[in-house]
Amino acid sequence: MLQRCIDEGLVGGHSFGVDASLIPANANQTRGIESKEGLPPDLTARVIDEYLETLDDAAFGASTKVIPKYISPVDPAARWTGADGGAAFFAYSTNYMVDLDNAVIVDVEPSVPIRTAEAFAARRMIDRITDRFDMTPDKLVGDTGYGSAEMLGWLVEERGIAPHIPVWDKSKRTDGTFSREDFIYDTATDSYTCPSGKRLQTYRRNFSKPRKANGGKDGFIRYRASKHDCDACPLKPQCCPKDNGRRLMRSVHEAARDVARDIRKTDAYMTSFIQRRKVEMLFAHLKRYIGVATMRLRGPKGAYEQFQLAATAQNLRKLAKLVPEASPA
Repeated sequence: MLQRCIDEGLVGGHSFGVDASLIPANANQTRGIESKEGLPPDLTARVIDEYLETLDDAAFGASTKVIPKYISPVDPAARWTGADGGAAFFAYSTNYMVDLDNAVIVDVEPSVPIRTAEAFAARRMIDRITDRFDMTPDKLVGDTGYGSAEMLGWLVEERGIAPHIPVWDKSKRTDGTFSREDFIYDTATDSYTCPSGKRLQTYRRNFSKPRKANGGKDGFIRYRASKHDCDACPLKPQCCPKDNGRRLMRSVHEAARDVARDIRKTDAYMTSFIQRRKVEMLFAHLKRYIGVATMRLRGPKGAYEQFQLAATAQNLRKLAKLVPEASPA
């Protein structure tokens, strides 16, 4: 189906949009089992086997260490979620990768409705499109859910894709003290300068062989100011009133985050922001015209089959509208 769209010139492959939508699972929302009790040992079904197979899948079981409150005995891979702001229910996420030129769906991937899982699904779709159709987009358009440091680092550093995505940043302080943006980073010395002109460094010892700062297991590099500098600083009440010295954390992918921040200041980003509505409109059509308001199949494989068929139907609608019929001889 996608190859036909490519042949018709409907897919340019220059700019892709990505988003996810919740689809209620084919499971009774009132008959979930508390996760701490576990599934009954006598349960045997295809969806149980699929659930066990996806426990280590980054788009499903391995996407988070948080255990859901309830688990469905008929479709345990579905996630108990209240992400839409209403009553919680069992659901899957359908993830779309869309060519923004004509709003053609180029790939689809199921996942659990968790940000990290949806971001991994986007990476999986980009790799699959590149392998099968030799298409790598120049830019990727998405919402803040795809703006994590790991995702932006993968896009910029490994794939060379411009992220038209808001940065997921929680460094802004709300207590009136200086935020990280008030400190100036110097690439040459790999250090920050505070508003008072003092330096925050990762190391203060003079090593015979200079060391390069590496992030910890959480992917952040720590920078610390000297306690002597902070004690004598008149700005200490506005900086670190309760600490001996100011500390900052910088992601190992901060350069990629800066690329995304710079793109957000451009007119091209505003164009991408408007184009992203095409992806959201496809989800509205999915539920209203295609009729996928809830799952008909169960398990990750059932979700993939149903989402794939629905996306194919949407692309057929697009073909019927955009490709003119051959005139009769």
